[in-house]
Amino acid sequence: MSHADAPEPRAPLSSSALLRALAGDRPETAPVWFMRQAGRSLPEYRELRVGTRMLDACLTPDLAAEITLQPVRRHGVDAAVFFSDIVVPLRLAGVEVEIEPGRGPVFASPVRTADDVARITAIAPADVAAAAEPVREAVRLTVAELDRTGTPLIGFAGAPFTLAAYLVEGGPSKEHLRARAMMQSDQGSWNRLAGWLSEVSRAFLQAQIEAGAAAVQLFDSWAGSLAPAVYRSLVAPHSRAAVTDLPVPVIHFGVGTGPFLADMRLDGAAAAVGVDWRQPLDEAAALVGPDTTLQGNIDPALLGAPWEVLEAHVRDVVERGRAARAHIVNLGHGVPPEADPAVLTRVVELVHSIRS
Repeated sequence: MSHADAPEPRAPLSSSALLRALAGDRPETAPVWFMRQAGRSLPEYRELRVGTRMLDACLTPDLAAEITLQPVRRHGVDAAVFFSDIVVPLRLAGVEVEIEPGRGPVFASPVRTADDVARITAIAPADVAAAAEPVREAVRLTVAELDRTGTPLIGFAGAPFTLAAYLVEGGPSKEHLRARAMMQSDQGSWNRLAGWLSEVSRAFLQAQIEAGAAAVQLFDSWAGSLAPAVYRSLVAPHSRAAVTDLPVPVIHFGVGTGPFLADMRLDGAAAAVGVDWRQPLDEAAALVGPDTTLQGNIDPALLGAPWEVLEAHVRDVVERGRAARAHIVNLGHGVPPEADPAVLTRVVELVHSIRS
């Protein structure tokens, strides 16, 4: 290859808008990506998934990589988020689980008694790491493509409480009553289960980091069902153990966590806290303080509103985000399946047109 034919050198990944924001810097325009950007809202995703079950897709490296890359190509977002599911590490551990269309994760054997907890926690978290080679390969394939543009990949895992909520119930639940009951009635079993899940999530995150993920997000989707005191004493320590001293920045997100948003910082283990659509970002910034980046918090419901309504809302979110040390624009929860992909692309273009 002649010097004239040599590829253009790309900017180092550390200069990406996302990683700068996670470090507390403010790029010229705020970085933007969307939770659940890879998946159901994209016609190319639905076409690719025909005939393949969800967990099989997650554990087929070339398929998972392609799905991860699709929204980056389509929307021009500032980060990819690895296509997987929070129950994948449990599947890797040998737990019998399937994702039922229209329902979610369903477990063959719920974990409800001390004996159930003893049975599942006998599985060594190291077994997850050993079985995670398909995940590492999918991340490597993804990062090889993203490196051409200097776009970072966000890895992710489920937080211990949210994983436990599924395990104890045996499937999705609105109020997570069984999990909440275990926390209060048998704290020894609860802490054993949550501690094991913390190690499993950490092993899953580490596998993604080893293969090239530049940041990670811990999802505690159901933490909002907890009283603040319960969250602080019985959940936060396990979530903190899952991410403390990881070698990449951590984003921590939950739904309905406004009453204990400051605790979502996990004593500084999280570089950024995600905020759902309920809480204005300037109020959230006052709660988390000057040392934490905020992520969020466009209301997903407004993706179906007239453009002038959505545009005004996005501009308000960006404006309120100026109160934080740095701001990553995102939704206040995941992309709804019925969202119009063209609207998401338009939101990205709008955010990129606004100077920080």
